[in-house]
Amino acid sequence: MRYIENMTDQSFPAIAHLLRAHTIVEERLSGELSAVHGLSLNELLLLMFLDGATAGRLSRVELARCMHTSASTITRQAAPLEKRGLVGRDVDARDARLSYVVLTPTGQQLVEDARATFERSSNAFFRDRWTEDEIASLSELLGRLTVSLPGSLI
Repeated sequence: MRYIENMTDQSFPAIAHLLRAHTIVEERLSGELSAVHGLSLNELLLLMFLDGATAGRLSRVELARCMHTSASTITRQAAPLEKRGLVGRDVDARDARLSYVVLTPTGQQLVEDARATFERSSNAFFRDRWTEDEIASLSELLGRLTVSLPGSLI
């Protein structure tokens, strides 16, 4: 830890703190989402991207871009959601090689319920240590970091 404290360039410590914070946020939010809705954070994000998409569907490649992962990871994530009836598959009418992940009505309802839990948990996550202005500053700074990337949910 001494190495980080003695650095004059704050880029490395900023990234180290950001990675640690990501892990903590993911653990806490996934735990609550799993306990209440039976979803991991990544599963909820996948459903939320579908919910925000035109006609409630995206190709696996489009979902992978939004979630900054691979199409094969999306296939693995979608399989249990499909078994639960939360998503389905839709083949493109013009190109049978292209398929879409489609949000089902059951999935839509779960997204609404889980999103409310997610928002409450997000709110509670910061309230014990940061002011509203500090949260807004963090949001603005992180927004600048990710502004040109695909996959925004806000």
